[in-house]
Amino acid sequence: MRLQKYMAHCGVASRRKCEEMIKQGRVTVNGQVVTQLGVKVDPQRDEVKVDGKPISLEPKQVYILLYKPRGYVTTVKDTHQRPTVMSLLGSQPVRVYPVGRLDFDTEGLLLLTNDGELANKLMHPRYGVEKEYYVVVEGRPYKSQIQKFIDGIDIGDAIAHAHKIRLLWQKGNSSAFKIVLKEGRNRQIRRMFEAIGCPVKFLRRERFGNLVLRGLKPGQWRYLDEHEIIQLKKLVEAKA
Repeated sequence: MRLQKYMAHCGVASRRKCEEMIKQGRVTVNGQVVTQLGVKVDPQRDEVKVDGKPISLEPKQVYILLYKPRGYVTTVKDTHQRPTVMSLLGSQPVRVYPVGRLDFDTEGLLLLTNDGELANKLMHPRYGVEKEYYVVVEGRPYKSQIQKFIDGIDIGDAIAHAHKIRLLWQKGNSSAFKIVLKEGRNRQIRRMFEAIGCPVKFLRRERFGNLVLRGLKPGQWRYLDEHEIIQLKKLVEAKA
């Protein structure tokens, strides 16, 4: 790769500005000052410095939306040899990591990325990023029990709240709800329904911030488009 192109890819400056820096003698390759524009470098082997400071290619930031199926764990590796969500992605140009977790028996939207700064903000309760779920439970909760999700339910180690909850239908001894959370405690929805005597039969996350599952089937994934990435970052920038 030509030196000026490599410098531009490292984020030093535009290619034209990098050419000027080379001519000014501000760039060294393996300790030698370079002033010619035709020099080529190997990013894996050559050490390039600008004004005495080493430069390197930053890893490409990758953002993946996965429809996690039930029966997969949301970890990179599992000590019990259960299938992990990473096995669904195939080969990726960089290592990505799940943003938060979905239970083994829960399906739905999972974001994976190597953008650690954004991932930390999306998971931190300070930023209150909305997560929306579709849940089917045993039983037909009373209105007063449903109101407890907003007021707060003791789940043992904390008082958990839902941001919103809406009853969708009730058939026989089953009820379905849409629930929006802004916090993310371990197995929170399951524990909240268990606390009112209505165990969860089915749980799917359908929205994370501005991201939705639309168009994907369990096990399928896609890269986020530029607009989605911008909107996702705006969610946390607005509350920084």
